[in-house]
Amino acid sequence: MVWSGSWVAERLGVELVGDGRPDGDRELKDLLGLALRRNPKRAHLLVSNVLGKHVPQKPSVVYGTGFELGRRVRELLGDAEARRAVVLGYAETATGLGHAVADGLGVAPYLHSTRRPVEGVARAGGFEESHSHATSHLLLPEDPALLAGDRGPGGPEGTGTDAPLVLVDDEFSTGNTVLNTIRALHERYPRSRYVIVALVDMRSPADRGRLAGFAAEIGARVDLVARGSGTVTLPEGVLAKGQALVAAHEPEPAGATAHGAAGPAAPGPRPCTRVDLRWPAGVPDGGRHGFTPAHRAVLEPALPAMAARIAGALGDARRVLVLGFEELMYAPLRLGTALEDHTDAEVRYSTTTRSPVLALDDPGYAIRTRLVFPAHDNPADGPGDRYAYNVAGAGFDAVVLAVDSAADTPELHAPDGLLAQLAAHTDHVLLAVVPTYVPSRPHPRAPERQEPPVLPEPLRGPSFSSYAPDEVGWLLQDLSDTELEAPTEEREEAIQSGGAHYAESLPVEYQPSAAYQELFKAALELSAARVARAVGTVTETVLAERGPRPVLVSLARAGTPVGVLMRRWARHRHGIDLPHYAVSIVRGRGIDANALRWLAAHHDPADVVFVDGWTGKGAITRELSAALAGFAGFDPEIAVLADPGGCVRTYGTREDFLIPSACLNSTVSGLISRTVLRADLVGPEDFHGAKFYRELADTDVSGHFLDTVAAHFDEVADAVDAEAKELLAADRAPTWEGWAAVERISEEYGIHDVNLVKPGVGETTRVLLRRVPWKILAGRGAGADLDHIRLLAEQRGVPVEEVDGLPYSCVGLIHPKYTRGATGADGKAVESK
Repeated sequence: MVWSGSWVAERLGVELVGDGRPDGDRELKDLLGLALRRNPKRAHLLVSNVLGKHVPQKPSVVYGTGFELGRRVRELLGDAEARRAVVLGYAETATGLGHAVADGLGVAPYLHSTRRPVEGVARAGGFEESHSHATSHLLLPEDPALLAGDRGPGGPEGTGTDAPLVLVDDEFSTGNTVLNTIRALHERYPRSRYVIVALVDMRSPADRGRLAGFAAEIGARVDLVARGSGTVTLPEGVLAKGQALVAAHEPEPAGATAHGAAGPAAPGPRPCTRVDLRWPAGVPDGGRHGFTPAHRAVLEPALPAMAARIAGALGDARRVLVLGFEELMYAPLRLGTALEDHTDAEVRYSTTTRSPVLALDDPGYAIRTRLVFPAHDNPADGPGDRYAYNVAGAGFDAVVLAVDSAADTPELHAPDGLLAQLAAHTDHVLLAVVPTYVPSRPHPRAPERQEPPVLPEPLRGPSFSSYAPDEVGWLLQDLSDTELEAPTEEREEAIQSGGAHYAESLPVEYQPSAAYQELFKAALELSAARVARAVGTVTETVLAERGPRPVLVSLARAGTPVGVLMRRWARHRHGIDLPHYAVSIVRGRGIDANALRWLAAHHDPADVVFVDGWTGKGAITRELSAALAGFAGFDPEIAVLADPGGCVRTYGTREDFLIPSACLNSTVSGLISRTVLRADLVGPEDFHGAKFYRELADTDVSGHFLDTVAAHFDEVADAVDAEAKELLAADRAPTWEGWAAVERISEEYGIHDVNLVKPGVGETTRVLLRRVPWKILAGRGAGADLDHIRLLAEQRGVPVEEVDGLPYSCVGLIHPKYTRGATGADGKAVESK
């Protein structure tokens, strides 16, 4: 037998090395093959043969593997602790594996993270998985007490808040994601014991040493249970070699229907057969909102009858694939195990995925074929391609596609949709729809709601910020007397290593040189009328669609000068004083929930209009949409001055031009720092924090910026009226072009992390002022809008590369593997050799 990792191993020099036991190497290669990623942080992908994601496998093998790991956890914990445990799986790959582990424990409730925000369900937490194709995870339990380990009056005797937490992922490589999850949850739900479960433990010796130190740091016991273990050895330059191999073997653009041994498509799609599963009422489709032993007791006896209905529709099919859908892994897996018991046909199981991987028809390569189709569940982060691997050309004469009802959309049934793709490669397609479970009311065992303490009134100038008191109220707490600044290089190293979140500290405030201050003044004079026109256009759009008296809520701090200008426009043109507040939103951690609570207590949430300066790739747009899922009445739409990323429908312009407030930090934003969210400073009933830099008053140009722009309001009024009228009649649906461009740039430049690609003039300026920049991409022929970018780049020793076909004026690239050694002691960027 040819090992399915040999093709990559031979060409990249990647090796899988077992754990030192006599059969360790062979066992590891039985579990794993290798493939090449198309948009990764790592060149290679470990492809599991027992997970049921990329490689079709017997459902009994997939389920049995997770179930046995659960039994091992039960033995480790003992029966008493196992009865108290809670299991948490990771989306999307480990949702089914985690559920099977919970089944193996036998009495444990189960929850998995999700990338699908659900209206009306409050977030119990969230975290970032930086190396993933889709980075943001949400935790949305129906029972608020689930993650605290308190199952309430109906739980076993002794259940309490110190219940062990079992975290399940498919592989444990660096450990960053799992340890960061534990750190975040431990701040909110501290406990004394954690168990990490993975199919394979592939940590390096250095990473293995981190686990014990981490456990000591948080004062808890952390155990690890894995099916197999070993290490991956990577030669020098593996990323570049991997990218070159992908480019050589995949010259066609993403979106092609199939690759590898898929064969020619059929003349037209065959009709699919719907199977009425008669899914038991009240049983969730999976663990997105929690799955309890009581749910399991209802599902188990219903499985044989559902399998019989599927078998009755299969006819004489002899080789059958049960295909799940992204996070929906457990329901189709259990349908597959029941089908194995109900038919003599050969049954296999796998699921679709978001992750792009190179397909290559070679027996020594783990991903032989690929089907590409559009997303069909209206994802919150916008449309995109999805994939099914090793399905085309695999000889299945029937495919049972299992989706939840939220994904049974016109896109699924479209001519280029998944059903049509499957029909081109198999004789018979069955569609089994599991009802999407959405909690409709508070959990019956949720603790009684305690009225939170009264929140303080907004901070206002001149005691907090240099803005006039009626211009903006800051829903923040004053941390001006707290030492929060750290050198840029220290912050970058900590952020990229996973040791800190960017919102836990502040960069040292940039002090502009005389030359840079002159550039700001020139840029302001050059663009003030253009800014005024965009301010007028977005304000008129908001008044027309959200009037008559919207409440402006700017996202501090880049959105706050824009909110002040919108308020000034409304007063100047219409004589109305709009309320304006500034709130904090933090990528990966959401919006300030207490600020929302204050707003809901003082205004109608339907009147709130969120305001920001500009869009880049749309990260904050998606963050806000996800964060508001648990808050009734608020509209997640953001109004921005400029939308070059095509991420919103309410904007002043979609051109990428210099907004002069992006040139500076606090000195153009009322002398307020960026916002801070750190557990030892911000309690559960506190607003997020920020600092007021009173000492910088001599260099403050916040008022000058506002006055200069507002002076042009009258001269742009006619143009604004025409533009607003045109926009109100136009199709302004987001295109998400910015996100697509960022993914392409991330891949082309070998960065493999979209969080390190900052598109647009504003975001590029932030990179140069706050982060450790690697290089700047500038549109060829870009003019005076980039003068300050060129000056900052020269001061920091950062190369500026002119490129053609850039959808933005410029793009800032953060150093993708920052250490102080990699960049030099002075923090200047060093080109990769």
